[in-house]
Amino acid sequence: MSDNLRSKTVKGVGWSFTDNIANQGISFVVGLVLARLLSPEEYGLIGVILIFIGISNSLVDCGFSNALIRKNTTTDTDYNTVFIVNMAVSIVLFLILWMAAPAIAKFFGQFQLVPLTRAMAVVPVINAFGIIQRTIFVKRIDFRTQTKISFIASGSSGVIGIGMAVGGLGVWSLVGQQISRQLLNTVFLWGYNTWRPRKAFSVESFRELFGFGWKLLVAGMIDTGWREIYKVVIGKFYAPVTLGQYTRAEQFASIFSSNITTMVQRVSYPVLSSIQDDRIRLKAAYRKVIISTMWITFTCMLGLVAIARPMVVVLIGEQWLPCVPMLQIVCFSMMLYPLHAINLNMLQVQGRSDLFLRLEIIKKIIAVGPILLGVFFNIYYMLIGSAMAGFISYYLNAYYSGPFLGYSIAEQVKDILPSFAQAFAMAVVVALFGYLPFCAFVVLPIQLAVGALMVWGLNEWMQQEEYLEMKRIAMTAIERLKRR
Repeated sequence: MSDNLRSKTVKGVGWSFTDNIANQGISFVVGLVLARLLSPEEYGLIGVILIFIGISNSLVDCGFSNALIRKNTTTDTDYNTVFIVNMAVSIVLFLILWMAAPAIAKFFGQFQLVPLTRAMAVVPVINAFGIIQRTIFVKRIDFRTQTKISFIASGSSGVIGIGMAVGGLGVWSLVGQQISRQLLNTVFLWGYNTWRPRKAFSVESFRELFGFGWKLLVAGMIDTGWREIYKVVIGKFYAPVTLGQYTRAEQFASIFSSNITTMVQRVSYPVLSSIQDDRIRLKAAYRKVIISTMWITFTCMLGLVAIARPMVVVLIGEQWLPCVPMLQIVCFSMMLYPLHAINLNMLQVQGRSDLFLRLEIIKKIIAVGPILLGVFFNIYYMLIGSAMAGFISYYLNAYYSGPFLGYSIAEQVKDILPSFAQAFAMAVVVALFGYLPFCAFVVLPIQLAVGALMVWGLNEWMQQEEYLEMKRIAMTAIERLKRR
């Protein structure tokens, strides 16, 4: 990897990580406060609505943003064409959600979902206004500006949500937080970017971008739909409190898994796309991304499994204890998300959106099994089945993406196995400390200290390449801060 590309990648990863901390980290802290002010039932209601908002946001993008990022030379006409399509789709979706609100409420047996759904229907429209602005920043690998925006939007919306909850507005405080966060994010994206839409639509540009993007759109819809269908099953066949507990478990697991996945996707895709014609450099960068990412992911996710119970008690209280076993199972399922993302990114870089789509269809057929377990047995069988399906999905992703660069699944497993073994050993020891006969407020700090010492000690002993690389980057950053 050239020095210039390495520098851009390191900076991109650093600022993308900071962006996630600002965006998700602040939201997580706000969520802890709201979890003590609101009930699991209220979280279950917003969880139902977010199913449809997640699907709508995927539809609004239409796969165009990835097509724009991959395209080496983009014109202003390309941006304008995509902006017009995004806005048109978002308005249609707003109308669909508005009219479908009574049917959604009837299906889940919760009639207060009607006004809640109609209020949240504005989110995809607001999101559509910011897609092109965000894409331009990603294409430039400029995550520093996005970090500033995320910090302001997440912090401000958090204050709004907490204020509404304290004022006794219940579930509407979650709605207010979601809408204000999206609105502020979009407003500041426009404020920091000079691009402005014009009346310019090109059928040729649409065909070119949609030719690549439509397969990603369908694949994304299938992925989002099947990911959200777990919430549909829980919301339909179980009480709202169960969906609330599951939603909280998923949010805890997403602290690391989804944030690392988002960070890796945002940075690796434009970086790898920029060297897509140099297979030697591409393979080296691809391998380094996989090793470094999974070293962090295994450590965080298995550590989270080990400290789940005392963490939940300390952070959000005993009323949320039923989410602990859900959280531990979901962690094993989400542990491979970043690896999925990296392998699928490689298919996009290679222009194989057709294979990307085919894989998504195959994987979702496999995922039918766990869903049926949730319908006919219980939620825990469904979550365990989902984790098992995730391992099969990883095999499929790696099997098809690896041959493009001569990087087989066996090589991938060999590269990441030391990181898994190290993280697993740490997690076992930390979990044993959870049986100490003390309250959660004492046990949790002990577990965190033991985990940190073990991670440091094992890495210093094993001297793994990814650890040494991260250590170099950290020491360089510290030196720069000292000089400033």
